[in-house]
Order: sequence, then C-alpha cells, then structure tokens
Amino acid sequence: MLQSNNSTPFCLLLVSLQTPTRGARSTFDHFDSSRWLQRYVEAQCCIASNDYKGGLEFFAELLRRFPNNIHILLEMAKVEAIIGKTEEAITDFEKVRSIDPYVITYMDEYAMLLKLKSDYSKLNKLVHDLLNIDPTRPEVFVALSVLWERKDERGALSYIEKSIRIDERHIPGYIMKGNLYLSMNRPEAAVVAFRGAQELRPDLRSYQGLVRSYLAISKIKEALHAAREAMKAMPQSAKALKLVGDVHASNTSGREKAKKFYESALRLEPGYLGAALALAELHVIEGRNGDAVSLLERYLKDWADDSLHVKLAQVFAATNMLQDALSHYQAALRINPQNEAAKKGLDRLEKQLKGVDPDAPEEDEENDVEDADADQEEAELL
Repeated sequence: MLQSNNSTPFCLLLVSLQTPTRGARSTFDHFDSSRWLQRYVEAQCCIASNDYKGGLEFFAELLRRFPNNIHILLEMAKVEAIIGKTEEAITDFEKVRSIDPYVITYMDEYAMLLKLKSDYSKLNKLVHDLLNIDPTRPEVFVALSVLWERKDERGALSYIEKSIRIDERHIPGYIMKGNLYLSMNRPEAAVVAFRGAQELRPDLRSYQGLVRSYLAISKIKEALHAAREAMKAMPQSAKALKLVGDVHASNTSGREKAKKFYESALRLEPGYLGAALALAELHVIEGRNGDAVSLLERYLKDWADDSLHVKLAQVFAATNMLQDALSHYQAALRINPQNEAAKKGLDRLEKQLKGVDPDAPEEDEENDVEDADADQEEAELL
C-alpha cells in the first residue's frame, strides 16, 4: 500500500482530506477533488528533493482548503522542525494536540523542539501522555530519550536503541542518537548514526550532524564534503550555505571564505539568526566587536531569542561594557532560565562587577577545612 511519509496509510489520508473537519464546508466540489491530491503530491515531491520552502507553500495552500486537518498540520510542523522554524513548528504541533490529543505521529519531533526550548514541563506531560496512549511506538521511545537525556545520557541512549529496534527506518531515532553521541563526546559514533539517517532519507539535520561530528574529530575534508553535499542538494538553502561557512571558519586560513558564505546566507534569508550569530562570532574573533554589535542589534526587534542576547552580552563583556552585558545576560535568562552559557556568563560578570578576578582559581573549601583541623591539632600539641 502506498504510504504517506508519516506512516499513515495513504488511503486513510485521502479519506481524512475528503471528510470536512468541524466548521468546514460540507460540500466538496469537483474542482477541489481534482486539485488537492495534486497539491499534496507536489508538496511531498518538494520535500523529497529538499525544497522545504516549496513544500511548505503547497501545504499552506492545502491547509486553507482543509483548515485544522491534522495530517497537513503534522507535515508542516515536521518540515518547520527540520529547517529550524522552531516557534512555528511548536505552534502547529500544539494545534494538532488540541484537535486530537491521541496523535503519536511526529510527537518525537515535538519532544526534541520542547527540549531545545528547555520547556521541560510540557515535555514531561507529552511523554506521560504518549506512554498512556501506546508505549510500543518508536516515537514514544525517542521522546523518552529526549526527556531522559538531562538525567542520564546512557539511559537516553538505551531508549533510542529500543526505538530503532522497533522500527529500523525511523529517522528521528537516528538523528537523536547522533545528537546524543555528540553530547557524550563520541563524534565517531555520531557519524555512524547520522549516516544511518542519511541512508534512509537525507535531510538538513543529518547534514548538520555530520558536519558537527567531522569537525569534532578534525576531519575537515570530510566535513567540507558533507557541507557541499548539503549545498548541492539544497542550492536555495541559507542553512546549507552556513554549513559550508562553518567548515571554513573552523580554521584560521578559511575565515574570509566563511565570512562570504555567512553573508550569502543572510542575503538569501535576511532573518536567519544562525548565520548572523556565526558572522558576529567571526567579527569578534577578528577584533571587529563594533561590527558584531551592529549586526546583532538589528535582530533584537524581531527575535526574542536567548542565544542572541548571550552573544551580545559576550561581545559587550569583551569590550568592558559590563552593564550592557549584564542586561543581555539577564534578558537571556528571562527567555530561557536553563541557558547554561547565560548562567556561566552572568556568574563571571558578577565577579567582575565586584572587582574579583573571574579567572582566579577558586579556593578549595575542603582543603581549607583540612588546614583548619591541622592548625587545631598543632595548637592542642603545644
């Protein structure tokens, strides 16, 4: 049987699209019946060829005809998750859950987004709900792995292995496995996991994972090959351009090339914060702190993003503008209280503001106690 890529039988998808949702028109005219299927196929073809923008446009057109259709919303959310439109993806996943709280399809993708936003209360509830619905699905084990990673990476890895044993073609399992290995500082194993995802169906995340993994083991040639593969597969993707820039930026002689790729990515997608942050980092490395601040401040009005505030705080701290740095670290933590870079940066900054050298070694309290005990013993002997 022909399958849609969310493992929903294609015939059921047809019935769903032809059945009006609550509040929709009850009529289904001949023109629509001849066009919606073509649009759905065109959307899937776009995604299969990594034309995510085109796929989203077709799905948006379908959604206007079939408002609140969970299959279309899920497909849109999946693509948005892949290309880094985190807020949009979360909104669509939450809309799906409000329409049908028993949906499991792609809920592991939703779990990964919640972790990215450090929204552990929603993540806990999601996993609890999924376990009550069907604890045998691979999506449930991936979601468990996402939740468990913060507590025990090895435990998280065992959940991922279970998800892959249930379904060896479940791509999010391999993506999560690769990311887990990277967080465990096992980039060689991460390469194998991301390659596993690519063999099933290459997407932007597997390319990104491969580049990160190869760079972690200083395999620059392989990283560049993977990044160029992504750029070839997605010639109109700013994120693919950034990947090539990331590889060039990893060594001193490639920084000028990296700058050009980041600038090209921003010309293609002016609102791409990832490229702006990478370009700002290059500016800082090369001593152009003013250029970095000017670039990043352009994004403040449109982006309530903790990483943006952290980068600005770091630049201001480096230029001894401590009060500006303080306000941006605080802004980052208001957005995401779990941001470790913001916590560490704020701790360092507070020491500077108190006149304490943040790089001075901390006194070992245990040694202090031992010294005090030794002094007491000496006093008693005397």
